[in-house]
Order: sequence, then structure tokens, then C-alpha cells
Amino acid sequence: MQMIIEAIPGHDKEIYGLSIESILTVTLLAILLLITKEISGYIIPRAFGNLRKVSEVASDALTSSGKALGVAAGCWASLYLIEDMDWLVSLMTLIMVVAIVVTAFRFVGIIHAFVLWTDDDGELDGSQKTVVSAAESIMRFLIVIFGMVFIADALGFDLTTMVAGLGITGLALALAAQDTISNIFGATTVLLDRPFQVGDWVIIGSVEGEVIQIGLRTTLIRTSLDTVVTMPNANLSNTPIENWGKRRFRRWQPIFKLDINSDPTKVSEFCDGVANLIANHEKTMKEDSSFARVSTLGPDAIDVGCNIYWDIASGKVEREARDGFLISVMEIAKTHNLNFHDNRRRHSA
Repeated sequence: MQMIIEAIPGHDKEIYGLSIESILTVTLLAILLLITKEISGYIIPRAFGNLRKVSEVASDALTSSGKALGVAAGCWASLYLIEDMDWLVSLMTLIMVVAIVVTAFRFVGIIHAFVLWTDDDGELDGSQKTVVSAAESIMRFLIVIFGMVFIADALGFDLTTMVAGLGITGLALALAAQDTISNIFGATTVLLDRPFQVGDWVIIGSVEGEVIQIGLRTTLIRTSLDTVVTMPNANLSNTPIENWGKRRFRRWQPIFKLDINSDPTKVSEFCDGVANLIANHEKTMKEDSSFARVSTLGPDAIDVGCNIYWDIASGKVEREARDGFLISVMEIAKTHNLNFHDNRRRHSA
């Protein structure tokens, strides 16, 4: 680079106290960084083409991290081109370290896409989402901590003195950051004890909703109103957690109201038919605890109470099973010429 600059006429002159040589050097280095940035930003995303197809987030992460990596590569190359300009060497070193930290921080965004790409069915379950969320939080935390150390070293700070200073002020920092430390320990407890995972529907105190993310400091819960509640992890260590996702079965107790004037024999046959329907349904379980019997005889209706246990984990599948079950109950009632109670009708004495 020095040979190129010396070949330019007037390189040894000054403008407003700045040497032309320094201005030309900075300009050429800026051009070099722009070139390496664009080249890397083009190559890196295409080198991970399969991950880009899996997730739009991964595509953006690869593009941004690729450009940051290109800046770091340009700075590294410039260190071999600069001569007798210590201030510029220090500047390029600082920019390179910052670019590497930014590259690593943005590259964390492809973890989810990578796990999804390597998964057999192409869909992550709650346990995998929990591990991915925790891994992303931990990696970002470590990158920030080590990145600050490397940046401080690039700025010329004496790390030995800094460590000694941290030892002296460690107590004060610990007191100031006790909430953060509590949240980190809370996240560790959640990851080790696993009272819930991403995708579970939970009730924590007065908050009820679906767990969408578990971080180092907070856990995000999306409520039924589609709002997101940020729950500090420290609260999870001493708050009862009701996890609907851990249910072994889903209990359903529908009541069918038959017309009070129905034939008792047909009502009994109706109950037997519904009981057989429950016992023979492919999605039910605990047959010994399931039943369909007359539970209440009122002035206007005969209540047939049912106890059903669904062997179903998904709410969508349960809704579909209920729909088919209720249609079958209607068919049984029609077969026995039974009418369901209509409170708009007046019954004669």
C-alpha cells in the first residue's frame, strides 16, 4: 500500500494540518473494508444455503454476520499493509475486534435454524425449543462478557489492573447485580428441574399462558389475549407452577340434557350407547373410570353426565375428537328417537 501511495503525486503534502498520505491511506483502507464486507456478505449466506431455506431469521443472521465478518477480514488484511502508522494499526485492531464480536453475536441467530435443519421431522418439540432458547441466551451472554474483555484489551486497558479492580469492587457489583444473579440462578433451576418447557401452557401466580421463550434473565409467556408477559426467572424458584402440558390425560365431563318426557328404556339404551362409544373410541383411556349415566332428574330435563379421559396431548386433536364424539352422540339419540331438552318449550303437566 505504501508503494501505491508514494506513486501518487503530492502524497507528501498536507491539507489543514493533515498529511495527504494519511488521508489516502484511510481512504484506501475504507475501500478495502467495503469490498471485503460486500464479498463476505455475498459468500457467507450462500455457503449456508440450506439454513437460509429453513428460516428467514437465519437468512438475515447469516447476511448480517457475513458482512461483519468481511469487515473483520478487511481489518486483518490491512494490518499487513500499514507501515509506520501506529494510530491506524490500533484503530484497525479495535474495529476488527468489534467486528468479530458482532459477527459472533449475530451468528447465534442460526442455532434455531441449524437444529431445525438437522431434526428428522423438521419440527422442534418443546424440549428442543427450550434447549435452543437456553443455548442462545448463554452464548449471547458469554459473547458479551468476553467481547468486552477483548475490546478493552484492544483499547489498551491493562487487564491485570482491571481484574484487580474488579476484585476490590466485586462486593459492590454483586450487591448491585443481585437481581440479575438471582434471575440467572432461576433460569438454571428451570433448565435443570424442567418444571416446564417452551410450548407448555402454564399458570404461574396470576399469569396464565404459553411459554414462548426461556432466557437467562426472564421467561416470556404469551397469554390467551395474545399479550406477552415478561416473568423474571427469580420468581420461578419460589412460585408454584401449574403446568397443563404435563397432563397425562385430558378429562372432559359433558352433560347431555334429554327431554323430560323421554322413554326411560330408551334413555337407558342411550346411556349404554354413549358408554360404549366412550369405551371403543380410539382417543380415550381409563375405561374403568369412564361412564355415561343419568345424573340428575329435573322438572324439565333428564341430565346424562359423562366422564371421559382423552389420551391426547394436542388441544387441536382434542377439539377434533370432541367434534366427532358429539356427532356420534347425536346419531345415537336420533336412533332411539330421543330429543334434547329445549328450554324454549313448555312441558305440559
